[in-house]
Amino acid sequence: MNKGIFFLFAALIQYGLVSAQAPPEQYPVDSASVEHAGVPKGEILKFTFDHSKIFPGTWREYWIYIPAQYKPDQPACVYVNQDGIQWKAPVVFDNLINKKEMPVTIGVFVTPGRVRASDPAASLDRFDRSFEYDGLGDAYVRFILDEILPEVETKRSADGRPIHLSKNGNDRAIGGSSSGAIAAFTAAWERPDAFSRVFSAIGTYVSLRGGDRYPGLIRKYEPKPLRIFLQDGSNDNNHYGGDWWKANEMMERALTFAGYEVKHVWGEGGHSGAQGISLFPDAMRWLWKDWPAPVAAGQSKNQVLNDILIPGEGWELVGQGYNFTEGTATNATGDVFFQDIPNGKTYRVGADGKPILLAIDSKKASGTCFGPDGRRYTCTGSHEILSYSPAGDVALVADSIAGNDLVMAHNGNLYVTSPNGSEKPGKIILVTPKGEKRVVDEGIKFPNGAAFTPDQTQLYVTESASHWVWVYTIMPDGSLANKQRFGWLHVPDTQENAWPDGLKCDTAGRVYTTSRMGVQILDQIGRVNAILPVPSGQASNVCFGGSAFNILYVTCSDKVYRRKLKTRGANPFEAPYKPVTPRL
Repeated sequence: MNKGIFFLFAALIQYGLVSAQAPPEQYPVDSASVEHAGVPKGEILKFTFDHSKIFPGTWREYWIYIPAQYKPDQPACVYVNQDGIQWKAPVVFDNLINKKEMPVTIGVFVTPGRVRASDPAASLDRFDRSFEYDGLGDAYVRFILDEILPEVETKRSADGRPIHLSKNGNDRAIGGSSSGAIAAFTAAWERPDAFSRVFSAIGTYVSLRGGDRYPGLIRKYEPKPLRIFLQDGSNDNNHYGGDWWKANEMMERALTFAGYEVKHVWGEGGHSGAQGISLFPDAMRWLWKDWPAPVAAGQSKNQVLNDILIPGEGWELVGQGYNFTEGTATNATGDVFFQDIPNGKTYRVGADGKPILLAIDSKKASGTCFGPDGRRYTCTGSHEILSYSPAGDVALVADSIAGNDLVMAHNGNLYVTSPNGSEKPGKIILVTPKGEKRVVDEGIKFPNGAAFTPDQTQLYVTESASHWVWVYTIMPDGSLANKQRFGWLHVPDTQENAWPDGLKCDTAGRVYTTSRMGVQILDQIGRVNAILPVPSGQASNVCFGGSAFNILYVTCSDKVYRRKLKTRGANPFEAPYKPVTPRL
């Protein structure tokens, strides 16, 4: 047996990736996987790491490969691999770097963590591999970026060269096998600014810890600048967690649909790294092709994304440095208003996109909206509903309402969401143009944002303590009927709820709701069709502004962003109109 394959096979047995009884598969050996005389040989350093704050108490080993051509005056490209050294990577890198088929690249090879037993004779270590690798979310990539790579940069080569790693995601690749493969993909998915190239062999995109969600999410998200190489065999695992072979096919289909630059090599093997070691050199050649030209985001076949997004138009920062931004609203000329709630400040954003401070109010308004009378209505921390004229004159609309958000119909009916904590039932309160108040629904956990369908015959309300958007029929007297959990939202793996907050509709009847995952866009029958991640923070409120009401404004913690779209917001202060019939 080839010595390199033997050691890889032994490592795969150690991490449970292949049975000790299974014979190794035979694949062609790429010349780059073989040591050649005259090729400068890189250096390999080995260390341990036992002071993680992200994965407390864990101990692990890691190796650093430093190519002979590395010079510390130029930050090196980076390749990170899970499960330690695989694929004869140091030999492959020596050969590919020597032939200039990949850039000068420092390799970092990390094993999964263990929480060591205090008495190994009597008890087992806690094995963190599945916890760190199989779960969705950004914990593992934060571990790599904030702990491992900075630790690597504290080391030096044997001849004293300091290690300087590029911080540019276009200069960094990440890869792995099985659970290490999904960990690599998740790292790049969560932080495409940090890793733009992914090598995935026999990837575990199944339901161990939510990896089976990826094909659906990939199809809905706005494409990210990633290049992905996939490998799997038709005799891969098929057990309680899922079918690895079909899962990898689903990933390839989803990535292709979503416009990603993806290459795949399918074989007939099982859950082993034999094919991976054979094709790793070609995978590196393909992943690094055309470097340093940047990996670009592709064009998705998602119809909603194509209907609303303008090529080349991304998010633009409107303002930052606020305490917490919420409560967005648009007036009849397209000016956008938002509030820095803890400071009680209200801002207006006009055509120039610059926020102007309008007022400071100790009552600290939260939700806000405009009525057909041109006045701006707000919920205050003093349990009042106030209205402001364009000149700033204030009037009391209603009191004794602990409101969070509100929306006014063209007929003057005002609906106010009134949470009662994230677990206790809240209320929806109707305030009529005559000032009459009545509870029209109760029982939703933390009712938050509210919006009408374009024809104003139905009301949407977000339930922040869940993953639902509720819908009601608005009766002629303003009461609500036909209550349904209607809009189903995606939830991050690390959270128990989607935290849907503000929401608005466009003229096509699509529903835009902020959430922990960005802006989720639902069709008229309650299905999330698309997801727009925001540049930073958690999206809290949303509205359409600009003179054509085609600029989407989103508040995100201490920042406000905007983005021009190919659609128009539906304004409740305008006359109702019937949208197009949805596709069922």
